[in-house]
Order: sequence, then structure tokens, then C-alpha cells
Amino acid sequence: MNGIKENIPQLLLLLFVVITFLQSGLDKVFDWRGNLSWLKEHFSKSIFRNTVPLLLFVITFMELTAGIASLVGGIQLVISGDYIVAQTGAVIAALSLLMLLLGQRVAKDYEGAKTIVIYFIPTVILILLLQY
Repeated sequence: MNGIKENIPQLLLLLFVVITFLQSGLDKVFDWRGNLSWLKEHFSKSIFRNTVPLLLFVITFMELTAGIASLVGGIQLVISGDYIVAQTGAVIAALSLLMLLLGQRVAKDYEGAKTIVIYFIPTVILILLLQY
């Protein structure tokens, strides 16, 4: 367990990713209908209007994968010092956020798009920290 002290910033940011993405992904799983209904309305006047169920499945899968990989990666980082799973989780999280950002921009929800940036910045910092 001597990997904790040397990796505090990485572990805190991994925990941020775990909380953010597991909560969001699980919310979509447990309230699929509610999320689907809201998203259909949100994208009703966009190029995504006919693909909302598929896109919801893809983003749910990505969020859950990012959260789980970050959790496993954080544990692995502490135990063995290996960071590849954590880095993979962080990259999937960043890609998920870019997908969400695209959706918000296409839907012309510019305030929602700004919110995505707040999550994107620490995720990119995590990716950078896991490279060194």
C-alpha cells in the first residue's frame, strides 16, 4: 500500500472520475425511460433526433466503462504501481465528455456545453499526471 502517498493527486482525480461516471452511468441504467424521454426532447430538432436510443446506450456504456476502469486502475495503481488501466479509464472518460460536448453543441445547449468543460479539465489533468 505504499503507492498511496506517491499518487495522491492521481488517486483523487481517479476518485473524481469514478464518482462522476459511475453515478451518471448508473442513473442512465436505473432511469433509462426518464433519460430517454428527456434526451428525445432535447435532440428533437437536431441531427441526432432519430438515433437517441443508440446514442444513449453508447454514452451509458462509455460512462460505466470509464468509471469501472478508473476504480480498478486506482486500486492497481496503489497495489502494483501500474497505471495502464487507470489511464485507459481516464481516456475513456475524456472521450465520453467530448461526445457529451458534441451533443450539447449540436442541440444548441451552450450552457450545458460549458458545464462539460468543468469535468473535462480535471480529466485531462489526470491523463497528464498518469503519463509521468
